[in-house]
Amino acid sequence: MTMIDEGVRETDELLAEAEASILFTAKRPPVVMERGKGMYVWDTDGNRYLDFIGGWAVTCLGHSPDVLKDALERQASQLVNVSPAFYNKPMIELASLLTKISGFDRVFFGSSGAEANESAIKLARKYGAIRKGGAYEIITATNSFHGRTLAMMSATGKAQWQQLFAPKLPGFLHVPLNDWEAMSQAIGPGTCAVMLEPVQGEGGVHAVDADYLAQLRKKCDDEGILLIFDEIQTGIGRTGTMFAFEHFGIRPDILTLAKGIGGGFPLSAMLTKEELNLFEPGDQGGTYTGQPLAMAAGLAVVGEVIRLNLPEYAAVQGDYLISGLRSMQTKYKLEHIRGKGLLLAFDLPEPKGAELVADCMKEGLLIDSPSPRTIRLMPALNVSKAHIDEMLGIFGRVMDRLWG
Repeated sequence: MTMIDEGVRETDELLAEAEASILFTAKRPPVVMERGKGMYVWDTDGNRYLDFIGGWAVTCLGHSPDVLKDALERQASQLVNVSPAFYNKPMIELASLLTKISGFDRVFFGSSGAEANESAIKLARKYGAIRKGGAYEIITATNSFHGRTLAMMSATGKAQWQQLFAPKLPGFLHVPLNDWEAMSQAIGPGTCAVMLEPVQGEGGVHAVDADYLAQLRKKCDDEGILLIFDEIQTGIGRTGTMFAFEHFGIRPDILTLAKGIGGGFPLSAMLTKEELNLFEPGDQGGTYTGQPLAMAAGLAVVGEVIRLNLPEYAAVQGDYLISGLRSMQTKYKLEHIRGKGLLLAFDLPEPKGAELVADCMKEGLLIDSPSPRTIRLMPALNVSKAHIDEMLGIFGRVMDRLWG
């Protein structure tokens, strides 16, 4: 039996085990990913894939970067875990770094984006309870995505989730993005906060208008309403600046981060101003809050993003990728090429997103289709022009077959 035959047999056995033991939550292709390095991942059959999904904007330094591996090895040899009732050294160092680069004063750490957003919602409602006469309503945008806990599914503006797992948590209102009349009508005496993604990622890469955001900031200031930016997907260099709010010259009252902050290690953070340092003991917490391994991972990843000036690099590479897509736009009838930095998307002439994703994977390219006509690209922030050229080449060959 050849090595290839052995690999196929191993894959078949693993897939059979997966079908028998893993709870179904998603349709996954019949491959088992085994290892990754840089811009590529390999499956158990030895097939190589150029990764332009990046774990949904997670692997900001590529797969298995040495700086992350080394940081985890060092920390694992010193302290893996300790109660969140105690400080630990990398927790303090990462909090200090994040406050320094963001301009915020306080940090709460979690493990997932949903957890960071839950923290933001709790803080906003705490603020409403003690400073706005019990106000608890939070306005979010239609087509937004804020996580998969019950509360965050209530906050999320996806139409298909409206009745899922009902009854939903009350107190969330959804208005169309960039519709100032709808927003101004929704704000009332019961409003404690507005929560927005500066660029909707899961919703198809749609940015907030600068003028709309300026109006919203002023309205929130005038009414004593908190402005929350969900930068789970856009933070840590993804859009060409360290934080997406820098594009708009607007600072939120609360900022949430995840995905790229850990470079693939589960980590999230909520940042806020000193005047919102309102939690009392017992109000908020978690077993893995400030977990030393996660803190070491975040410290290494964010430090490397800063050292390599990856936000600026991502802006340059994003422009290069957009230029390449525009050169194909007429031939393949691509529509609305958009995004900032390396969070990009475009629309297809027909709703064949799933088919295109599957065909690209067969050719060794991983891309994402958040809706039937939309393709989203989120490669590592250190992607090279050679990788982009390779991606565009594969994409063109597949498009020739689908629409040629």
